[in-house]
Amino acid sequence: MRPTFRTFRHIALASSLLFGIASQHAMADDSGKITIMVGGITKLIYLPARLTEQLGYFKDEGLDVELLSQPAGVDAENELLAGAVQGVVGFYDHTIDLQTKGKEVKAIVVFGQVPGEVEMVSTKSAEAIKSMADVKGKTLGVTGLGSSTSFLTQYLAGQHGIQSTEYTMLPVGADASFIAAIKQGRIDAGMTTEPTVSALQKSGEARVLVDMRSVDGTRAALGGTYPASSLYVQAAWADSHKAQAAKLAHAFVRTMQFIHTHSAEEIAAKMPDDYQKDKTLYVSALKASLPMYTPDGKMPADGPATVLKVLAAFNPSVKGKHVDLSKTYTNDFVSAK
Repeated sequence: MRPTFRTFRHIALASSLLFGIASQHAMADDSGKITIMVGGITKLIYLPARLTEQLGYFKDEGLDVELLSQPAGVDAENELLAGAVQGVVGFYDHTIDLQTKGKEVKAIVVFGQVPGEVEMVSTKSAEAIKSMADVKGKTLGVTGLGSSTSFLTQYLAGQHGIQSTEYTMLPVGADASFIAAIKQGRIDAGMTTEPTVSALQKSGEARVLVDMRSVDGTRAALGGTYPASSLYVQAAWADSHKAQAAKLAHAFVRTMQFIHTHSAEEIAAKMPDDYQKDKTLYVSALKASLPMYTPDGKMPADGPATVLKVLAAFNPSVKGKHVDLSKTYTNDFVSAK
């Protein structure tokens, strides 16, 4: 007897139901590997990710964590939404941007109370660019279009009445590729982090234009604290993997406590050698970065509103949209005992 269309439909329906049940079981399973994509694993703004692994805190929690590196945060975000990774160590602002696009993503640990980003101006262009008021007609480097560095670049220029159509943003990545872009004259200025900042200062290739490595510097530039580097996950994953999420948060909170109770030299000693080709430079960069880290992984009280203000100033996805900030982060996991 030949199977009818109805039979095939019943088989397909049964298969989809079985697949759905299996998927729900997988989502609820708190065992197995957790893959976290880091938006540039050697950047000091994201140091807590690798440091937690180096200190053995993931293993202490019984977690099997794999860290992957993706230089641009916007690409890491796409991997998360595709389900290829369970978490992203990237900028908190992505959670706000994504909510306006119907995606529920939330930060469950906050590493940086400030961006740790620095707008560097090429020494060759330093006479022409004294502040962000002078970037009209210039080429500005960002890690990627749609990345947090592009959000911040547009806001800083916008504060001086300069529209994003009046300058060029060029995606140049981070670390060596950013340094190359400065040296080759492909960008006049650009936004980057430590240890790239210290490397450019040491070589004399670039100077600091806007410094957001400290709370004071960030408040001067953005009007408040600006929670940045964080661990964010899909809200559905956090809801269905509460045990894993709490263990992850606990591991990272231990790391934040380690950072606040040890010197830059002691922290650097825990990091892989290939992260610090110039150990003196690395320690110097780390010292400059220490004020950015939260002591406990919690969201700064005034932070979300500052980030929303920045994004709403120019981002068409966010401007004029209602955003429920309470759904973009939670302190529940870092507060869990």
